[in-house]
Amino acid sequence: MTPDPYDTAADGRAAAPAGLFASVQGLMATSVELLHTRLQLLSTELEEEKTRLLRTLSWGAAAFLLMGVGLVFLAMFITVLLWEHNRLLALGLITLAFIVGGGVSLWQAMRHLHAPSGLFAASLAELRRDRAALPPRDELPARSSPVDLP
Repeated sequence: MTPDPYDTAADGRAAAPAGLFASVQGLMATSVELLHTRLQLLSTELEEEKTRLLRTLSWGAAAFLLMGVGLVFLAMFITVLLWEHNRLLALGLITLAFIVGGGVSLWQAMRHLHAPSGLFAASLAELRRDRAALPPRDELPARSSPVDLP
C-alpha cells in the first residue's frame, strides 16, 4: 500500500505532497508570489516618482507665474518712478516681493529637479538581495555537454 501524500503528519500539520510535480508546482507558486511582490514594489516606486514630478512641476509653475507678475510690476515701477515720490516705495516692495517669491519657487523647482529620485532603488535592492541568496555560479552543478545524435 502506498502512503497518501496528503495525509496529515503526526503533529497535525499536513504533510507535503511528494514528487516532482509537487516540487515544480511549489516552485511556480513561489516564483509567482515573488514576481507579484516585485511588481507591487515597482508600482509603489512609480507612484512616488509621479508625486515627485508633480511637485516639481508645481514649483516650476509657481516660479513662472510669480516671476511674470514680478516683471509686470517692475515695468510699472519704472513707469511710476518718473512720476510722484510716495507710491514708489509701496510698488517697489510689492515688485520685490513677487520677484523674491518667484526666485524662491524657481530655486525649489531646480532643487527638486536635480535631486536624485532614487527611482527603482528599492526594487534594485530587493533584486540584489535575491541574487545574494542564490548560490554563486561556481558552486552550481556543472551542466552536462549535449549529446551528439547520429
